[in-house]
Amino acid sequence: MFQATREAAAVGMRAIGLMDNFINSAGYAALAMRELGDLGVDVFGGLIMERLAGGVSAEAVRIALRYGYGPGTAARFISLPTHHTRNIARYEGRSFGYIEACLEISEKGPLPDPLPEILDLVSESDVVLNTGHISGPEAVRLVEEAKRRGVTRILVPSAYYTPDEIKTITANGAFAEFSFYALSHATQVEFTHADEEAHTIAAVSIAQMAELVRAATPERAILSSDCGIFILPPPVEGFREFLLLMEGAGFNRRDLLSMAAENPAELFKVRERVNT
Repeated sequence: MFQATREAAAVGMRAIGLMDNFINSAGYAALAMRELGDLGVDVFGGLIMERLAGGVSAEAVRIALRYGYGPGTAARFISLPTHHTRNIARYEGRSFGYIEACLEISEKGPLPDPLPEILDLVSESDVVLNTGHISGPEAVRLVEEAKRRGVTRILVPSAYYTPDEIKTITANGAFAEFSFYALSHATQVEFTHADEEAHTIAAVSIAQMAELVRAATPERAILSSDCGIFILPPPVEGFREFLLLMEGAGFNRRDLLSMAAENPAELFKVRERVNT
């Protein structure tokens, strides 16, 4: 965390966001800001509603939104699970009981509890809703429902969705996120964020990702490294490699600036890069 913050400052980055499947990462971000705030990088965190971090729970969200070690250090995002969703559980070939215990959003009918309450909390606090690793149709439904309940800042991991799903998501005001991880060699390595079972995910080619980014348009796309684990480069290096790949796929520097800097700064309300 400290190393990533120092490296971000060295290359002129304005901010880095920390995500952790096991704990509310706002605490890590607060420590980084207390130790390295003078470097001018806005380090922020939030809650992924994985089981080890309290699960899909309105109370866990309330705690995250009040959490912090001073002004600006509470959760800046609330994310649906990245592993304990039925979409991922089915992909991994989990048992029936495991799948049934995971989150799923049906095409029709009310959202499963406590999602309506969680969306209201996100709306009231004006933080970012990350839709996690649900399916494309689920993401479309959730974005529509979140917008209806007053959520205005939404990020949707979209590397495994269809162009039409992405167009619908962004037409409803959300940003579509695309990460270096989905392109990388890490997709070939079995590991786990949940339990003793280890799994891989399918890699996305640069040509496939370029098609999806164009479906979102550079105005509604966000690029991220999703680095920070031992099988990937440090976040700054991984992000540099990602930008070079995207430039090679035909995106110009103006588009890359929008997707890598301006759009995420708008979504997360990143402060100007100044020394504190």
